[in-house]
Amino acid sequence: MTSPVTAVADRLEAKAASFVKENRLPGAAVGVVHGDELVWSAGVGFADVASRRAPEASTLYRIASITKTLTGAAIMQLRDEGKLHLDDPIVAHIPELRNAQSPFGPIETVTIRRMLSHESGLMSEPPGTDWAEPTYEGVVERNLARPEDIGTRVAPNTQWKYSNLAYQLLGEVVARASGEPYVERLRAAILEPLRMASTAFEPLPEELLARRATGYSGRWFTDELDVALVMPPVWAEGGLWSSVEDLARWLSFQFRTEAGPRAGAQILSGSTLKETHTPRYLVDEAWTEAWCVAWYAMRREDVVWVQHSGGLPGFSTNLCFDPKERVGAMALLNGIGDAEVLAMDLAGIGRTAVREAAPVIEPPAAMPESHGSLLGIYISPQSGELIRLEWRDAKLMFVSADDPVWRPTLTATNDPDVFTVDPGFRPSGEPATFARTDDGRVRSVFLGGETWARLDPVSA
Repeated sequence: MTSPVTAVADRLEAKAASFVKENRLPGAAVGVVHGDELVWSAGVGFADVASRRAPEASTLYRIASITKTLTGAAIMQLRDEGKLHLDDPIVAHIPELRNAQSPFGPIETVTIRRMLSHESGLMSEPPGTDWAEPTYEGVVERNLARPEDIGTRVAPNTQWKYSNLAYQLLGEVVARASGEPYVERLRAAILEPLRMASTAFEPLPEELLARRATGYSGRWFTDELDVALVMPPVWAEGGLWSSVEDLARWLSFQFRTEAGPRAGAQILSGSTLKETHTPRYLVDEAWTEAWCVAWYAMRREDVVWVQHSGGLPGFSTNLCFDPKERVGAMALLNGIGDAEVLAMDLAGIGRTAVREAAPVIEPPAAMPESHGSLLGIYISPQSGELIRLEWRDAKLMFVSADDPVWRPTLTATNDPDVFTVDPGFRPSGEPATFARTDDGRVRSVFLGGETWARLDPVSA
């Protein structure tokens, strides 16, 4: 089925070209994803100025810190496998860090969860970093050999403090918890199942080298472009090269939050994937930005975009998406510019097109026969509040006339009268237990610490 986004291709093309020209960039590769498809892409300007080579959807760019979103997914896989817990202290997996500086309390306050969301307080960069040269120690073993030079710089869980070092260490956690080198684990557990064959760390395979864009430094006083300085090796915190085509697959995967358990290309269960998109804390007093698990969320007008940016010498990148409308975009620049603005502009155009299109009418999903006797109206004997249990959007869902936002859904268990409340509400994770009369009729449900009586229809 053709996406409504294709109808606004001219607007998308104009937005991308204007951005490149106004920001005096050498070029950009951009794309918009709707659902499972890359529905529009374009190359603007040059992937390499000297050869006049144009960028394509298959052109490779350094995606820099967007790599962190894949590292975060690898951590979540290991959590779901029972090989770590997000609240584990980092020293439980990297004991060398017991000698790290910890002036704000025990080193155990630096946890995996806090590192994933940049609230661990760890120093921003590995020791000795100078991005102007650039000097950067990307080999984690060398940094762990001098733990006394590593440490927290603010108290954990008190503020946002972005840390490349934290993600470098998380890459080491992936390696140790999985028993595989970080690069191999990422390839086998994420890149290959998602068919992201053009996404790789250096040294790049021979077949990918010719597809790289050339990175250029910013133009301050002249239109002349200088090739950016060579970056030392970087890994879990920002080392990947990728393309619009491959990142479209990564974006499309983000929309599979309603899927079931991890299997094949579903490299995280639907519930875990949704967990990574859920804001953990607000960053700014204006309440416009929040950090999630390996992603961050940005409120722009009436839309909250989940996203991540990346920047290394010569390259600026961004992925953003709206999980509700299942629309996202990417902007890959081989120069210095605000890729976040371009990506959200493109995604916004695509999102508007999707929202304004005629909705697709699908036949309703069949309801399991065992659910039919549960449906109906329930009343709180304490407050007189009424709620309805309905089969809606292929889920058992409670609906309240007094609170349109309160719509908890239920997941079945092995007992046909016992369900688990899905995430997002006060009774989440707790049972919803239905009770029956001797003749088998449902008389009540125990939900959220209270028994709700079922109201039977009055016979004529």
